[in-house]
Formats: sequence, structure tokens, C-alpha cells
Amino acid sequence: MLKYREIYTSLAKLELDRARPVIAHASLSSFGEVHGGAETVLGALLSLVNSLVMPTFTYKTMVTPEVGPENNGITYGSGKDTNRMAEFWHPDMPADRMMGVVPQALRRYPKVRRSSHPILSFVGYNADAAIAAQTLAEPLAPIRVLHDADGWVLLLGVDHTTNTSIHYAERLAGRKQFVRWALTPEGIVECPAWPGCSTGFQAIEPRLKEAGRQVQVGEARVTAFPLAALVEAVKSAFAEDPLALLCDKPLCERCSAVRAATVLKPK
Repeated sequence: MLKYREIYTSLAKLELDRARPVIAHASLSSFGEVHGGAETVLGALLSLVNSLVMPTFTYKTMVTPEVGPENNGITYGSGKDTNRMAEFWHPDMPADRMMGVVPQALRRYPKVRRSSHPILSFVGYNADAAIAAQTLAEPLAPIRVLHDADGWVLLLGVDHTTNTSIHYAERLAGRKQFVRWALTPEGIVECPAWPGCSTGFQAIEPRLKEAGRQVQVGEARVTAFPLAALVEAVKSAFAEDPLALLCDKPLCERCSAVRAATVLKPK
């Protein structure tokens, strides 16, 4: 069973500069059995960094309209059943189960602030500027603030398919974005700048090997790399292939929409 000291000692080998903010994604189960669970992993991490941000997305607020913009990576009118089960966004809404239990633990941590996006919220410890930057029009603004502050990305037992910062890099590179809708106490709210599919994101890993640092913590592989290096890697991948990082699932509506919207240069 992993205990706090072992987790702390292993993470310390990454030699992260505690003055630089971190956005983290984590899978508790990937570590194996951990004494104290998510709070132990979170406690070890917060002992090593001053500022931490994690996504706490809430997909159960989403609704699908009958009509909407063209080429939007969605089948309109397909959400009759899910729309009936949609929940109103509120600041204390738990993060979606897909986010894992570690960001949920951070959400309950003292002095943590949460952004108010009805689907793509983030929580931050000592990261008020990043959290305050988010708007409906710019849902990934917290990542922009971390990027401008020379921040790092930390993947704890997960791969790049969970790496939200790649979506930020896609937006910077001009890749097509989408629109989604959320149920709020004020009514149904349009949420622009919705990112694409992340299923193909693991293909970016070879481009980050030189920039990354890696340690083993129990059964989990933990990788850290500068946000700036990630952004440059994505830009480089798109310069070589405008369709890079898309998934190969023929029924993926978002990747199909990106392909349709991408103008390929003749070879």
C-alpha cells in the first residue's frame, strides 16, 4: 500500500519549480492501493507546488437542441432522453465521474476557488487569476494564464487523452471549435469554443519526450512537461499535418467536422 511519504518522495524527483503553476490530471486507481486515497495524493502534490489547477467538468448539465449551427459535430434532436435527465449547473455540483476523484478532493480543499462555467469549470488552489480568467467565450482561459506564467502539465497515471491543455493548443493553432448548450438557473446557455475530440491525443507523446520528466509512483507513471513545450509540439504537429491528433473512428462527429473544415495544402 502506497503511503504519503513514498508518494511525496517520488513526485519530488520531478524537481518541479514550486513557483511555477501546475495543471494536473490524475487517476487514483492507476497508483494501486493508496493509504488515505485521493487526499493523500493531493496532499503530497500540494506540498511540492504552490499553485494547482484541475478540471472539474460537469457534463450532466448539457442539453442538445433540435437545431443549431451547421458542421457542429453533433446530431441535433438526439438528446430527448438525456435532456430530460440534465441537471441545473450550480457551484457545488460534483465533477463528472470521468474527471476522477482527485479533482473532486481538490474541489473540497480549503481556500480553493472554482470557476463558473456551466460545463467546463476548473478548480484552483492559489490560482485565483487563472480561475477568474475563464468566461463563456474563453472556457480554456485558465490554461492560457498558466501558459503565460510558464506553467507545467502533470499527468498522474493518465495519458494525453485526458490532457485538456492540448485543446488550448488546438485553439491557438486555429483548429475548428464547436458550440454546446448547458442548463442553468437562468435558462439554457450557449457555450462557444467547445473543444474537439481527444481520443487521438496520445499521438503527441513522441514530440514531448525531450521536454518531459517522468517518475514511477507505485503502479502509476507520472509525467511532467512545460505547457509551452506542449503548445509548440502541437503547433509543429499541425504544421506537418493539419489533421494531426484526430481520432480514426469513422462515427466521431467532431473529428469528421474538423476534417470537413480543414483546408489541406497540396503536396
